Amino acid sequence: MISNRADVFGLTRAQNHGIPAEVLDHKAFASRETFDTALQELIDSYTPDLVVLAGFMRILTPAFVTHYLGRMLNIHPSLLPLYPGLHTHRRAIEAGDASHGATVHFVTAELDGGPAVVQAAVPIEAGDTEDRLAKRVLTLEHIIYPLAVRWFAEGKLVLQEGKAFFEGKLLPAEGLRTN
Repeated sequence: MISNRADVFGLTRAQNHGIPAEVLDHKAFASRETFDTALQELIDSYTPDLVVLAGFMRILTPAFVTHYLGRMLNIHPSLLPLYPGLHTHRRAIEAGDASHGATVHFVTAELDGGPAVVQAAVPIEAGDTEDRLAKRVLTLEHIIYPLAVRWFAEGKLVLQEGKAFFEGKLLPAEGLRTN
């Protein structure tokens, strides 16, 4: 587990489970490029088959993304392509959407724009606040992200020519829907 911030709970959780955990503070680097190079070297020292981003709120350089293309997943709290970027829950509520959710996707150079793998949705309820909606979406994230990682580990999920495939079949633009 690698974090660019020392105050994240994931570091404690990893250590409690005997998982190596390291901090690489992006503020200690002169540029995004030098940080991403150091991060890539650190990640590569573990020779991972897959890089799983979770709560990593930094835009990655094209060189970094290219290095892990097809081997890096992210989760985003919206039904992409709706609401890339920040404040997704507020934006969905303000738009009057009937539902909101989360998307696991392959990481590409386009922010939150890589091919979707799997999505899950919850209804937006009358009187929902950002916090209430975020909690329901987070519950879904804890289901679909491990699912996508398992599919990748089992060889069922691949990125080919910029498109996501599951069990050899091209996924629809929104990925698989779990509900």
